[in-house]
Amino acid sequence: MATALAGCSSSSDKPTEASGPVTLTWWHNGTNDPAKSVWQSVADGYHAAHSDVSFKVEPLQNEQFSTKVPLALQSSDPPSIFQQWGGGDERTQLASGKLMDMSGSISDWVGGLGKAAEAWQVDGKWYGVPFDLHAVGFWYRKDLFARAGIQAPPTTMDEFNAAVAKLKAANIAPVALGGKDKWPDAFWWDYFAVRECSKDVLQSSMKNIKLEDPCFVKAGQDLKALLDTKPFQNAFLGASAQQGAGSSAGLVANGKAAMELQGDWELPTMIPLTKDKAYASKLGWFPFPAVNGGAGDPKAVLGGGDGYSCTTKATSACPDFLKYMLSTEVQTKLVQSQTATLPANPAANSAVTDASLKQVLNSMQSAPYLAMYFDRALPTSVGQALNDAIANFFAGQGTPESIVAAANKAAADQ
Repeated sequence: MATALAGCSSSSDKPTEASGPVTLTWWHNGTNDPAKSVWQSVADGYHAAHSDVSFKVEPLQNEQFSTKVPLALQSSDPPSIFQQWGGGDERTQLASGKLMDMSGSISDWVGGLGKAAEAWQVDGKWYGVPFDLHAVGFWYRKDLFARAGIQAPPTTMDEFNAAVAKLKAANIAPVALGGKDKWPDAFWWDYFAVRECSKDVLQSSMKNIKLEDPCFVKAGQDLKALLDTKPFQNAFLGASAQQGAGSSAGLVANGKAAMELQGDWELPTMIPLTKDKAYASKLGWFPFPAVNGGAGDPKAVLGGGDGYSCTTKATSACPDFLKYMLSTEVQTKLVQSQTATLPANPAANSAVTDASLKQVLNSMQSAPYLAMYFDRALPTSVGQALNDAIANFFAGQGTPESIVAAANKAAADQ
């Protein structure tokens, strides 16, 4: 699986050897169990084998990383390890001079993670590594599809629109969307762009930080056509993506909406959002449908992954800890506990047993390329401007052209 996006260069310090006891401050986004307890057990497991390395584990809400990490990297006291999504975020963070170049420390094992992990490289140097991989697609309720008379998941946008009409006729909310958080909106525009634009156009556009090809405007036109069908639940603009039973994830988990365009992480995300312990058995998954006439490969996947970076505050214990995290044993533990869904280490793929997640994994493995979510692939300020413009478009403001213009203006203003 080839990664469609590339990076640019910067410099950073190499790890220093630990001399004496070390305490690593670790920021991750596992604020709830099981993830919170599992990550603590991973820290405890490493400490048990390396008594001179201790951890101060500090879970943060996912949305806090976009503000707290830049501030921390500008300070004299950044965390030792922090959650890292690679791509443009990582390139932006390099300017702080606080990211550790781990290349020499991990060169003997990082190649085993495969091509998808290269989104955590900048100019061939490793400033982060993924611990899991992600693909975005449609989670759907098999029972609600059956009630609406939908025989099979749609494979084209025409079939998708027909499914929306059938669900509406059956008084079922077709699609749940957490518009309050903005980033779920972006998945729709991003995927239309992945279907409309060729791999070469995507690759060069992200590298040059310019969305100039007409295919990006066409993506907005496709999105406008979708919005005109009114596929989302009532008041979707004020709905959260993942917090509470009324979130978009909660609506699907509780059978209040038929589908949601989200990442593979949605399956464990739903655990605290429903009292139905059998919810997973009622869910299915299908990839984003093909767009008629698009230049993109219809099997290309939008996604990314979760990973970690070490900062210059850390010592060589940090990349060694990441090696432990990427071991088959720990990766299997992460998947089996639903702390991760798709492991970054392919040696742990057998731990994926859920039928829907197996479909996601097969889709990633057979994809001709993985296009990173645009807000991560682009520099942070540009990705944020793009997400804001897409969210405004969902709220009825702007045009297909203004979405592209907003991203290009942010790139010019860097």
